[in-house]
Amino acid sequence: MLVYRKIKDSIKQLIDKYPIIALTGPRQSGKTTLLKFIFSDYRYVSLENPDMRNFAETDPQSFLKQYDKYVIFDEVQRVPHLFSYIQSIVDDSGIMGQFIFSGSQNFHLMQNITQSLAGRVAIFRLFPFDFQELKSADWLQNDYTTHLLKGFYPAIYDRNIRAVDFYPNYIETYIQRDVSELLAIQDMSLFRKFLALCATRAGQILNMSNLAKECGISSPTVKSWLSALENSYVIFFLQPYYKNFSKRVIKSPKLYFYDTGLLCNLLRISDLSQINDQTIKGALFENMVVSEYMKKKYHKNERQTDLWFWRDSEGNEVDLLIEKPHETEIVEIKSTQTIMSNLFKGLNYYAALETDTKLVKTLVYGGSERQERSVARVLPWSEVDV
Repeated sequence: MLVYRKIKDSIKQLIDKYPIIALTGPRQSGKTTLLKFIFSDYRYVSLENPDMRNFAETDPQSFLKQYDKYVIFDEVQRVPHLFSYIQSIVDDSGIMGQFIFSGSQNFHLMQNITQSLAGRVAIFRLFPFDFQELKSADWLQNDYTTHLLKGFYPAIYDRNIRAVDFYPNYIETYIQRDVSELLAIQDMSLFRKFLALCATRAGQILNMSNLAKECGISSPTVKSWLSALENSYVIFFLQPYYKNFSKRVIKSPKLYFYDTGLLCNLLRISDLSQINDQTIKGALFENMVVSEYMKKKYHKNERQTDLWFWRDSEGNEVDLLIEKPHETEIVEIKSTQTIMSNLFKGLNYYAALETDTKLVKTLVYGGSERQERSVARVLPWSEVDV
């Protein structure tokens, strides 16, 4: 089934503006498939292949003489010294779109790009399917709880793999491997415990000392492990929005998972009946919607759009604050399918404080009907967009 990936349009807009295009994102998000489709006339070289990697490592000049232009280098961060050679090649040639990079280890990829190729690379991030992409293939369900459990990784839909089979293998094959490349973890079972504890805190304010105490590790270790998960595209942080309002604002970030299927697996949720609890459903729904906004931001390459949350010390909160060039959208996220007046409380509270910025108030809910109300616009979960 052909899935329309929105990021394709953004990449095509810049292919003739930069000598190198770099596509990063979590493993199994469809990077290789997409690049082979867009650049069907390019040669493809995987540096996961031991023979190719050995060639590139031991004889980089001959390697790049053979693969000198119009080449996709997959997992290019595995041969870091290639970057310096490629810098000279693209500077001398002046060819736009000469090389395409793909990589799933964000830290190493970005470190090498920053050191050797700054200004020569257009960087994109591809995540598992967003709602619109699922809809393009007729895979989007009417009931969002199905997607909470299945998640959004292409293999689950392309190959009809059950979530209970996919995610344990994904954790063992990819996450543990990627994290091990960043950190020298001695006790992998302790790391798995840490990962599960992170899952119990999805959508919550991050408390590193509490997480360290519960896991039995130091705060610096927590910080290091969180950074590795962030650079492997497992989790992300939503930072608090600062404003000089009268009440003190929360200054710690919120933790979210990019994929709710992975999150459910870590929470040992394997059946839809386990999501009936309203607290669990609400937390998973919020994570799914916030992640959707984040994916849409990157898939549309919206670099001027920033995502935040806002909460003061008395518990008044806006789930999502989307700062755009000419306006700010404030979003309340509720899993309910019934729209009640009290759902707009947080939006109205913030709007009364913010008098200097044009605000768009949005309620995202678990239903299917779009409404334009005087207090705010109401969006179904499947129609969120940046």
